[in-house]
Amino acid sequence: MCGIVGLISFTDDLTRRPELLTAMRGALALRGPDAVGEWVSARALLVPRRLAVVDLEGGRQPMVATDATGADTVVLSYTGEVFNADGVRAELRRRGHEFRERSDTEVVLRAYEEWGPSCAERLRGMFAFAVWDVRREELVLIRDRFGIYPLYYADTAAGLAFGSEPKALFTTGAIEPVVDGAGLLEALSFTPTPGHAPFRGMREVIPGEVVRFGRDGLRRHRYWNFTPTRHRDDLAATEHRVRELLEDIVRQQVAADVPISSMLSGGLDSSAVCALAGRVLAGSGRAEPLKTFSMEFSYHLDHFRPDEVHDSPDSPYVAKVAAHLGTEHRELLIDRGHLSDRDGQAEVVRAMERPVAGLDMYVSLYRLSQEVRRFSTVTLTGDGSDELFGGYMWFHDPYYVRAKTFPWLGASHQMEFLSGLLRRDLHRRLDFPGHERESYRAALAEVPLTGDETPHERRMREITYLNMTRYLRVILDRKDRLGMAASVEGRVPFCDHVLAEYVYNVPWEMKVADGREKSLLRAAVRDLLPEDVLARRKSPFPTAQDPAYRTALREQLRAVVADPANPVNELLEPERVKSVLEDPSYGLRAGVTRMSIEAAVQLHHWLASGVTVSL
Repeated sequence: MCGIVGLISFTDDLTRRPELLTAMRGALALRGPDAVGEWVSARALLVPRRLAVVDLEGGRQPMVATDATGADTVVLSYTGEVFNADGVRAELRRRGHEFRERSDTEVVLRAYEEWGPSCAERLRGMFAFAVWDVRREELVLIRDRFGIYPLYYADTAAGLAFGSEPKALFTTGAIEPVVDGAGLLEALSFTPTPGHAPFRGMREVIPGEVVRFGRDGLRRHRYWNFTPTRHRDDLAATEHRVRELLEDIVRQQVAADVPISSMLSGGLDSSAVCALAGRVLAGSGRAEPLKTFSMEFSYHLDHFRPDEVHDSPDSPYVAKVAAHLGTEHRELLIDRGHLSDRDGQAEVVRAMERPVAGLDMYVSLYRLSQEVRRFSTVTLTGDGSDELFGGYMWFHDPYYVRAKTFPWLGASHQMEFLSGLLRRDLHRRLDFPGHERESYRAALAEVPLTGDETPHERRMREITYLNMTRYLRVILDRKDRLGMAASVEGRVPFCDHVLAEYVYNVPWEMKVADGREKSLLRAAVRDLLPEDVLARRKSPFPTAQDPAYRTALREQLRAVVADPANPVNELLEPERVKSVLEDPSYGLRAGVTRMSIEAAVQLHHWLASGVTVSL
């Protein structure tokens, strides 16, 4: 249940706009390849597309509640999964509600009938949905606490347009794919601003937010944020509680009526998820083992070189975990042809709808999602663990901890990751350093604190919060967009809000009790994994080391700028581009990174997809 688009108008009669409905039905087909529905009135058009995962025969949408006369009262267009649906359903039955099917869609509909917009507080899972309350002529948009599922909206002359992705809003005819200076700044900044979108006039529903729109205008409020409390458990009890929560979460999240699988990198996070999922499936009586998937750059098999954050390739650890757990494993080898394929790059840019940092990573993940789709519709990932348990190097290196900026920028915060080839006058006008400082100041002001923290504990809570609300947004958006571009639903057990609330309040010294990153998580799952996997140092998603990929990127850039009519040339600094193209060593030059060259190539694909930059 993975894609929605809709339009609200208080002036036009939308029943007289069949061409809009046709365009909206064609949007987001990859997010919902199994079915498309519609609900039409003078004031509202709702068009959901479905990826059927639970209750394949039921759960059709839009789902409508009626009154005693048979008149429509509430219309739901829903994406996501509510993992505590059974418990919420039981509560609603006690309150007199009747259910016709077992889908979580109907649970959400009845929950809204009972509790209104505050129903979100009772839902545990990943979701983004729209409710058209016919009685009040009010639209309600609700997004899950971490923004696992996306949801955008835009004011129109007559009302409001909304959808799972910006491209869906464009089909309503109410907004155009135009990027102004503020949008370009957002698109090329390394850290997203909550609620902002690159396109002019468009906003994103903030994770944990309710947006209400009616004749009296638009109102927003947060229904959830971290609540700071004193941690009462000792270390042993804390480890036990983390394990208990993880077991419960994974038990809920392997529920599906379609084939389910798990991503496996050979690191602690994904290996723990695979181990727990395999146990649940074995205990349920399923004969087949858990399917697991990984990727590796083919160049790394014989030429891998250790660097600052990667000690070894993933493949040996993946093989060890898969053998230890007895999974049905498939490894996808990514070669330089995959990475430099222009069509593949363009597909990634269309999926993400903005340039991304680390194009090689995004292309490889997209290819991996396509491979997963051949065998499975749902896959579990280990995303969110590093942000919550403190896995990244910037949680531990004093230099990064003390940095007066987002810690993942650290010593490199002055490098122009995505903007290094922009025209210098445009770069100065957009003021990337000022944007970074203001974004960091605003983020720090949000951090929930008890007021009793020591200076170090306060800083570690700040870093955790920054990671959970900013850095994680990039990770989850990547997972969702690339997975949905292949019609794969990704589930993220570590982004369960009950687990996150508990771990957020665990003192830092407990999270690093053995002197290493993620020691709390390691202790909680120690009995599940091989010792050398448990002892493995955190290794981020690999980046391509193949020099041929670097050469291919430079040649792509050369071809892009060779056409004087290419609109991307209006954004790029000729002298910097020339310098990069003439530098065979591909080294840093005046703050230009490999990501800058990738960004320039992506800007070309972005503009070619129909986006207009208006400065």
